Amino acid sequence: MEEMEEELKCPVCGSFYREPIILPCSHNLCQACARNILVQTPESESPQSRRASGSGVSDYDYLDLDKMSLYSEADSGYGSYGGFASAPTTPCQRSPNGVRVFPPAMPPPATHLSPALASVPRNSCITCPQCHRSLILDDRGLRGFPKNRVLEGVIDRYQQSKAAALKCQLCEKAPKEATVMCEQCDVFYCDPCRLRCHPPRGPLAKHRLVPPAQGRVSRRLSPRKVSTCTDHELENHSMYCVQCKMPVCYQCLEEGKHSSHEVKALGAMWKLHKSQLSQALNGLSDRAKEAKEFLVQLRNMVQQIQENSVEFEACLVAQCDALIDALNRRKAQLLARVNKEHEHKLKVVRDQISHCTVKLRQTTGLMEYCLEVIKENDPSGFLQISDALIRRVHLTEDQWGKGTLTPRMTTDFDLSLDNSPLLQSIHQLDFVQMKVAWFAFDPGSAHSDIIFSNDNLTVTCSSYDDRVVLGKTGFSKGVHYWELTVDRYDNHPDPAFGVARIDVMKDVMLGRDDKAWAMYVDNNRSWFMHNNSHTNRTEGGITKGATIGVLLDLSRKTLTFFINDEQQGPIAFENVEGLFFPAVSLNRNVQVTLHTGLPVPDFYSSRASIA
Repeated sequence: MEEMEEELKCPVCGSFYREPIILPCSHNLCQACARNILVQTPESESPQSRRASGSGVSDYDYLDLDKMSLYSEADSGYGSYGGFASAPTTPCQRSPNGVRVFPPAMPPPATHLSPALASVPRNSCITCPQCHRSLILDDRGLRGFPKNRVLEGVIDRYQQSKAAALKCQLCEKAPKEATVMCEQCDVFYCDPCRLRCHPPRGPLAKHRLVPPAQGRVSRRLSPRKVSTCTDHELENHSMYCVQCKMPVCYQCLEEGKHSSHEVKALGAMWKLHKSQLSQALNGLSDRAKEAKEFLVQLRNMVQQIQENSVEFEACLVAQCDALIDALNRRKAQLLARVNKEHEHKLKVVRDQISHCTVKLRQTTGLMEYCLEVIKENDPSGFLQISDALIRRVHLTEDQWGKGTLTPRMTTDFDLSLDNSPLLQSIHQLDFVQMKVAWFAFDPGSAHSDIIFSNDNLTVTCSSYDDRVVLGKTGFSKGVHYWELTVDRYDNHPDPAFGVARIDVMKDVMLGRDDKAWAMYVDNNRSWFMHNNSHTNRTEGGITKGATIGVLLDLSRKTLTFFINDEQQGPIAFENVEGLFFPAVSLNRNVQVTLHTGLPVPDFYSSRASIA
């Protein structure tokens, strides 16, 4: 029953209803709260004064508002109670200068009625805080609203069920927990008080003692006070007016207010409405059952999502680890090549050092020998060997020429690692296997002049030049379809829509380079463009509100465009292969919004199946 508690609380004070009254819209208010939210319209602006003065229609004309009201009996089943028919029931649209909150500064005259039901000033208006329907009260004021006795009973039973363990009603100090209840005395007793005050002898022996819980139920089932007529407070309701949808007494029928209305016996209508409510509850119960099953399904989905997430993360980690292992293996191979080059360079240099050292030793020996020969004073002996020594010196000198003193190896390594393709592939690494793709525009790869909004689904530009923005998701397989709606289109620019590689030029119109495949379109016609080649001019352009569809079929290697659900020209591009990102180029005169997660159009699916 705890879920019912909000139904039992007043929307004004937030507490359980106290003496609730029923408004014509079927919502309830505490009597005191209803008094607090009354407002008064100026006398000159009341419906009566308007009719009397014949003033023209204004923005707040009651009669016109009543004609436009959504709360008519024909439209919604809502009807005014008798006595309020003369007051139009319209949404309260008075400005702050035209209303004031009650109670007024002067206290109301003394009356035998409760303060909540005391008379209210003329032209008082009450607005339901739940549905915002407004009603101008008649001379009866709040007394014209019936009291909701049923709601009082439900609140009473609910509060009893929420109460703590039943206590003995005769304990003087610190009441003990009750053990029985006497149905005749309607009193809860603990064991000592029962033995002392309700002995099982004499007349009391015939009283029926029941457990406290059963006694509580019997109290709930006991007859309640019969509700009285709101117009004739001394009379009980005895009939039901079908047209006014309210209980009435016999005086209401005699005085003529309901004389021409269809009336039925109160008991019969009570049973009929109980049956109708039970049938309606059966349907609502089925919906509630379906909702519970749906909640179970959603909770199971939460569990399944968590399990799938763990499994997918493990798979992703394994795939990335495999890439890292492959990179490490390639790293080892490249390091081996570097080491081999290193050893080769060292060997060449060391061999040259050894060869040069031997020759230098030989040259130094020859030079020392020649110097000693020059010291000889014997001319004949010197001349016998001088020619040979001169030839040897020249020969040795010639041997030091011809690049002998030039290093045979450089210190630089003639190896340059080209890692740009791998880095590009790593940047392009993404989840591309999706049945229906959900994605947004990518601020990270877009030109700096692109302006993002709406969670990166809407883009425009701060420049008069065309700037490119890509989607976050790339596609390499499957069939994918997305749309873009034109939110703003000024001065007839020619935005371009299509697909592109990750390294497409971002500061020119899409399709100017060989990295993009696009359709650019103005207000009259369109063209396809790739690598600055313009083809297939087609009549039919775009305006504000137009929808551009892009269909990338990588299974058939085609790219097709649509405007407002109609194919624009022939298939734009064929033999498209590789990894493609959704792309748009635009300037400051255009703003577009991306729509993703869309299924492939039915007509294309049927055409593809026939092909």
